[in-house]
Amino acid sequence: MTSRIYFFAFLLFINSLSVHAQDLDVSLLQTRAELSDYRETTRYTEVMGFLEAVVLASEQLHLTSFGYTTEGRTLPLLVYGDVWDASSEEAIQTGKTRVFIQANIHAGEVCGKEALLMLARQLAAGEYTQWADSLVLLIAPIYNADGNERISLYNRSRQHGPVGGMGQRPNAQGYDLNRDHMKLDSPEARSLVQLIHEYNPHVLIDLHTTNGTIHGYHLTYSPPLNPNTAKPIIDLLRNEWLPEVSKRIKATYDWDFYYYGNVPRSGGTRERGWYTFDHRPRFNNNYLGLRNRIAILSEAYSYATFEDRILATLYFVEENINYAYEHASAIQQLIEDTDLQTIVGQSLAVRSTHKRSREPVTILMGDAVEERNPYTGRIMLRRQETRKPEQMYAFGTFQPTETETAPKTYFIPAALTTVIERIEAHGIWVETLSAPRELALETFRIDSTHVADQPFQGRRERTLFGAYESVTKTLPAGTLIVPVDQSLGRLVFYLLEPRSDDGLVNWALMDDALDGVRYYPILREPAN
Repeated sequence: MTSRIYFFAFLLFINSLSVHAQDLDVSLLQTRAELSDYRETTRYTEVMGFLEAVVLASEQLHLTSFGYTTEGRTLPLLVYGDVWDASSEEAIQTGKTRVFIQANIHAGEVCGKEALLMLARQLAAGEYTQWADSLVLLIAPIYNADGNERISLYNRSRQHGPVGGMGQRPNAQGYDLNRDHMKLDSPEARSLVQLIHEYNPHVLIDLHTTNGTIHGYHLTYSPPLNPNTAKPIIDLLRNEWLPEVSKRIKATYDWDFYYYGNVPRSGGTRERGWYTFDHRPRFNNNYLGLRNRIAILSEAYSYATFEDRILATLYFVEENINYAYEHASAIQQLIEDTDLQTIVGQSLAVRSTHKRSREPVTILMGDAVEERNPYTGRIMLRRQETRKPEQMYAFGTFQPTETETAPKTYFIPAALTTVIERIEAHGIWVETLSAPRELALETFRIDSTHVADQPFQGRRERTLFGAYESVTKTLPAGTLIVPVDQSLGRLVFYLLEPRSDDGLVNWALMDDALDGVRYYPILREPAN
């Protein structure tokens, strides 16, 4: 069936609905994946039609948008709970724990989009009504909407379906949206950060599809990986939350879920082990961890069938929401306590590396067979029901290789308009110096600099080398004051430290100000 026929079917369904929500049979509403026997994935117009239909079917579902894509598509947000409308003010005034679930940041990884549409249908049908007692759900099923529409049968060709094609990884600008959380070069990332600032969710879940190592898991996951993430958040996720979700999935479906990882290819320099990805906050879950939020990334297994990937993602989302529902008050208290903690005077990482586990862990390796996509002839891999336990070290966390003491305050010259704009776009609290002030400060002396030979995500990454020196300076009126003693202090630190491996210097957002200068232009007031 063509996209037009699918969308026409949605319109017929919507137009036939009674004004009485209790009379609607939302089971008639299906995704393109379901209608095509999992050969195809749902298009943007169909997602919008689907969301409009479920909203008509339930008084607890409300539809709004949270921004725009590069090509001007609205980004839909479905709000579920005991709320009158979809506004952030309404969601917050309930006083309930807010859970944000996002899919399709990489538009070739479409199982999360389909799973969230199925979840929306379940909610419209009156399932999980208990969740509304203590939660408000914020559901964004199609974040990279432009990439979703660039369907090709050659995208992610080794992934097992959908054989009728899927979208592309980057957005319409060619940016990987899961590398844009710090530099905010895309309208999608700016829209997302604005949503986070306005709705202020306590829990955030980001849905992906993995690629790489052939293992025995239906889905892998990750908490925030940056070493500067507040310890209570990491302890909750690693010691209680994620193990409990895995246990429930295993008991109900006999599917194994575990921490995200890959085994290096033979012949490389790394020892054999289970390696997670990256600690830098350019990645969604790491960025949100630096905002003091409970962030979870999921990666459905690329070589499982498209249907199984959707179901694995749906089960994972359901169990995470169940956990949030059961511990809603404790979650809010943890977030509140963490937001009140100060990092001023603490030694924090600016650069990090993988940390090996103390003891080997058991990793389930697997098998896959080659099959051919019937429409391209290309090889795709299909998961086999094989689970081969292997002992190896896990490299699932990170340790600092370089640290700095978090200062009391950063001072940004008024001329650094690009820096100031980015700081404000992140929702960081600032004030402006109203009159000149003499202060004992620290200034970073630049001894040398390195600029990457090739651009990455549209920018040549920059690294500064040098050290701090003490200095007394009179700062002019108009200087921007950025206190570190605020809830976003960890993010402030990572954005503004000159040696940060993912800050504004790294992303070449200060190149003009660094041209030919000996000192980093942003000063800081030490903790003591």
